[in-house]
Amino acid sequence: MVHNGIEYGDMQLIAEAHHLLKDAVGLNHDQMADVMDEWNKGELDSFLIEIAANILRFKDEKGETLLPKIHDAAGQKGKGKWICFASLEYETPITLIGEAVFPRCLSAFKGGDVYASKIASYAQGFMLLAEASKHFGWNLNYGAIDLMWRGGCIIRSRFLGDIKKAFDSNPNLANLLLDNFFKDAVAKAHIVRGYHNCDDFEWIIIFISSPTPLKF
Repeated sequence: MVHNGIEYGDMQLIAEAHHLLKDAVGLNHDQMADVMDEWNKGELDSFLIEIAANILRFKDEKGETLLPKIHDAAGQKGKGKWICFASLEYETPITLIGEAVFPRCLSAFKGGDVYASKIASYAQGFMLLAEASKHFGWNLNYGAIDLMWRGGCIIRSRFLGDIKKAFDSNPNLANLLLDNFFKDAVAKAHIVRGYHNCDDFEWIIIFISSPTPLKF
């Protein structure tokens, strides 16, 4: 299954290239397909690049580009999970492949700077608790857990009070980023969306080397 993990890495790179060509460079789908056709004539020649160009050009029965109409959520068969587990077992860092697997998981959560990164960190922690609670049938009280952390824990902070309010308002909150308070806070954090003209290059560098919380 290692080749599936490598495939995930390739697909993530193609997806990021698509994002940059579309939102930073401003190309339409046909123009992006032309770029990938050119890539496929050189050292990037591959089946995935070839079909990516074909997908970008594909039109529906109305003659409109199909890709923007497809719900961008990826399913899971467990192969990505397996290769990540194997990398930990054999202490072999596969950072690019791992970072390609996590966005596939994250895509299932549709609907959802330092402060924004902090919110992302806590959201991820509570996501893990929620998944464990579901798996083991624990029926965890997240507001109570938050209160316990706030009372005497290395991560105790005023910030935990806002989390407690979120879970008091909605005990079944699937993700902190879906709470209005945190959703607005992230929006106000001015996470990099892209610049114009000469700043496009800076935007590209930031995106490629973006820290995990920012991507989350």
